[in-house]
Amino acid sequence: MSKSEDAQSNYAGVFEGRIGFGQRPALILIDFVEAYFAPDSPLFADVQPALDAAIGLRDAARAAGVPVIYTNVVYHPSMRDGGRFAQKIGALASFAKGNPLGNWPAGLEPRADELIISKQYASCFFGTSLASTLAANGHDSLIITGLSTSGCVRATCVDACQHGFIPIVVEEAVGDRHADVHRANLFDMNAKYGDVVSLAEARAHFAEIGGAKG
Repeated sequence: MSKSEDAQSNYAGVFEGRIGFGQRPALILIDFVEAYFAPDSPLFADVQPALDAAIGLRDAARAAGVPVIYTNVVYHPSMRDGGRFAQKIGALASFAKGNPLGNWPAGLEPRADELIISKQYASCFFGTSLASTLAANGHDSLIITGLSTSGCVRATCVDACQHGFIPIVVEEAVGDRHADVHRANLFDMNAKYGDVVSLAEARAHFAEIGGAKG
């Protein structure tokens, strides 16, 4: 690669594939909890626009009859189940059980019939029932929103691909604490593991599903 060549040009012809939307999606909202929205939190990321976009997309999913899944990170108060992840990132103590930073932000409260998956590591698939739940219910694709783009969103996207589900990452509905990191990870996920789509594209997909069911 020459020093003047940009990433898009370097990847051209090799990492340009598109999978496209599947037939039976589920929507996942990854770790939208107060730790990322409270200004005094060590994990504060200033990502309210991502939450707003995800809430709107969730409403569209509900209207279309697309299942909605939420995730959060929950540790034992001792943090013993945090393993090397918690050793590496001390701020994960924000997710110890009972810490208010682990609460849902206003407007995101799950309905009683919507699934909540609690995890201890980055990927929503690692050590959880997500893969078997999606497979048992016949889902072929996972529409991904949440936090953070470079962490739990990326890990979930990669594992969705590796488990045989189509990962669809909604650009406006994921966020990170730094714009450069956010953009770099969106670029890489789109190049190698799934499709990054706009909020409008995702909403149109749900509208099409809702129309077909109607």
